[in-house]
Amino acid sequence: MDVDLSIVTLVMQASLVVKIVMGLLLAASIASWAVIIEKSRMLKQSIDAANSFESRFWSGGDLATMYRELAHSNKRVAGMAGIFEAGFREFGRSKKQSGANSDNIIDGARRAMRVSQLREVDRLENNLAFLATVGSTSPYVGLFGTVWGIMNSFQSLGSVQSATLALVAPGIAEALIATAMGLFAAIPAVIGFNRFADKVSRLEVRFDTFTEEFSAILQRHAGQVGEVSK
Repeated sequence: MDVDLSIVTLVMQASLVVKIVMGLLLAASIASWAVIIEKSRMLKQSIDAANSFESRFWSGGDLATMYRELAHSNKRVAGMAGIFEAGFREFGRSKKQSGANSDNIIDGARRAMRVSQLREVDRLENNLAFLATVGSTSPYVGLFGTVWGIMNSFQSLGSVQSATLALVAPGIAEALIATAMGLFAAIPAVIGFNRFADKVSRLEVRFDTFTEEFSAILQRHAGQVGEVSK
């Protein structure tokens, strides 16, 4: 007896539980690919923006002029530029206060930069936990569908007198498709998570380094930098 073992036929003839498992895995795969594409775009923009800002910052331009351009920009200031803006804004505000010493001024600027950095890292890490969840749970969800499908196949043998390969092959094949779909959803998610987590960590190190370097610059100029115009 000929048995149609095409993937479409196996999926359509699968049991309800296996179909639900396949649907969940398909939805998880689509969602993880959407996150991967969006996160790739976001991190590329953040890295390019950090490179561009560092080149401009260390070119020797006037910091007050750079701050005014960022503060009055219509675009959202984020990343390293946002850290600089937050630190320089707090530096200028503290300078206006009477009786403020240089240590308090620098501490205030450093705290402002730290808060800005934490917000930026949180933005970059958004949805990474979702990729980690998909990568770690999808194989087990697929395995559940496989176990359920194989269990149904063996249960069906109890109602026949003789077992044949043609009888159990469709059930086992549809069960193995669930495992394959689990791996299909998990592998890109794990690769994406590891790659993006590494990039975010590298950016965080660059933000930390810039914060320390900029704090040192502000420390040297605590008594020299003029009033910051908003």
